[in-house]
Amino acid sequence: MAAQIVFMAVLGAVTGSFLSVVAHRVPRGESIIAPRSRCPGCGTQIASYDNVPVFSYLVLRGRCRSCDERVPARYPLLELSLAAAFVGVLLTFPDDAAEIALGAAFCATLAAITLTDLEHRIIPNKVLIVSAIVGIALSIAVDPDGLAERAIAAAGGFGFLFLVALAYPKGMGMGDVKLAGVMGLYLGRAVAPALLIGFAAGAIYGIALIARHGPEARKRAVPFGPFLALGGLVGLFAGDEIVDWYTDTFFSG
Repeated sequence: MAAQIVFMAVLGAVTGSFLSVVAHRVPRGESIIAPRSRCPGCGTQIASYDNVPVFSYLVLRGRCRSCDERVPARYPLLELSLAAAFVGVLLTFPDDAAEIALGAAFCATLAAITLTDLEHRIIPNKVLIVSAIVGIALSIAVDPDGLAERAIAAAGGFGFLFLVALAYPKGMGMGDVKLAGVMGLYLGRAVAPALLIGFAAGAIYGIALIARHGPEARKRAVPFGPFLALGGLVGLFAGDEIVDWYTDTFFSG
């Protein structure tokens, strides 16, 4: 198991490094294959030995080797977070390779949309389409009998947030709506607590902003994707248990 944990941690960090490229280039309409990564400050191509996840950031103390431009800390944090998420998926589904693949793909999706939403205030359709295709394919491999439930959950998540977007268009974008649908594909019935937790986290953050900045906080644009991503992680690791607890508590009779 130790070797598997190390493998998943490294895979998660490498995937996080790749997703930082995706988050930077896809919203700009650039290729994620070529050219190689360059420093946004001086344009110098980043050497492979300076592009090792987390390690290179620490060695270079968070700066470009050529121009000393500061590298945003969100990139190594993304790599570390995805490494931890991949290990969590392994520990949650230790004996099911297909479930591990499904969970890892979902975590990668949440990481990508979090970064793009924070940086550009958008959730790219390309990321969601690729994620949906991968999710459907893996769902067929993992649980073909449950595909109908996942489809219903996807429709329900999409429909619920679509209604919210219609009622409050300034606070909810269509990217968030489509993300909820993709979350339903991966989570099935666990999408319900995932969305509730996402809304709760967003509400708490909004209340904190109002408490700190007063009425001016209403003018601040806050991306909702990261809150949905947080709810998605909870749904992945504990969503079914939350649903079972709720039904057993309120509908056991």
